[in-house]
Amino acid sequence: MEIQWYPGHMTKTKRLIEENIKLVDVIIELLDARAPKSTKNPDIDKFAKNKPKILMLNKSDLANPQITKEWINFYENENTKVVPVISTSGKGIKNVVDIAQDLLKEKIERDLKRGRIYRPIRAMVVGIPNVGKSTFINTLVGKGATKTGDKPGVTKGKQWIKLKKGVELLDMPGILWPKFDDQEVAKKLAYLGSINDSILNIQELAIDFIGLARERFSNTFFTRYAIRDYETLNDHEILLEIGKLRGVLSQKGKIDEVRTSKIIIDDFRHHRMGDVSLEKPVLESKVYVK
Repeated sequence: MEIQWYPGHMTKTKRLIEENIKLVDVIIELLDARAPKSTKNPDIDKFAKNKPKILMLNKSDLANPQITKEWINFYENENTKVVPVISTSGKGIKNVVDIAQDLLKEKIERDLKRGRIYRPIRAMVVGIPNVGKSTFINTLVGKGATKTGDKPGVTKGKQWIKLKKGVELLDMPGILWPKFDDQEVAKKLAYLGSINDSILNIQELAIDFIGLARERFSNTFFTRYAIRDYETLNDHEILLEIGKLRGVLSQKGKIDEVRTSKIIIDDFRHHRMGDVSLEKPVLESKVYVK
């Protein structure tokens, strides 16, 4: 299964970002803390060029906290501002305005000297679909300023949102990049729900996820499904075993692989496997070579 998904409205969003990037002072990019590398759109860096940037590791309550710390250290070593946040509870979000003001301190001082006293700080909020942008903004604003949802592509157009302390946010729809050259990245986005499920082969996706779980968080995964002798089973056999243990049968009495696959992916997306991360910053930088 090769995964490619770049619907037409994302081309429009790309143009919107390119046209409006000159209007903002700072970029706030949301990443999923469970897969910061895979959820980082490489096009954003091209659009942003020399703009200051703040990376928000959203949904940090769903990720392995130790691995999240490693990602924070990784980005800080690249001189990038990074903040772990939980949009649903607001944890870490209130720091964003202060960080933005600190990043733009010299610019603000220059504006004051020029007599531009009331010019607001303008920030563009970007991220891939379903990373939690709308929830992040609603929590930051303190009211339902944008639409939210658990399906990719809820936000359709740009929105300016005023905050206190002289900050204005430009909310952009979620955007991916035109082609996934790395299919492992595409799979992780699919696990997270950032790609439309209707284009996916859910059975292949679940089997691939089992392989990743075996490598990354085997104890957590196999404890969830009470499978003991998993080392003797291949990934497809594990899928069948989960279906058997859960009693997920078709009308003919066979294991319903589609329904079982949906259960596995849904369990991951809804935190039923505990705090797990899909990737680590190992080998991404010499600092992390062990």
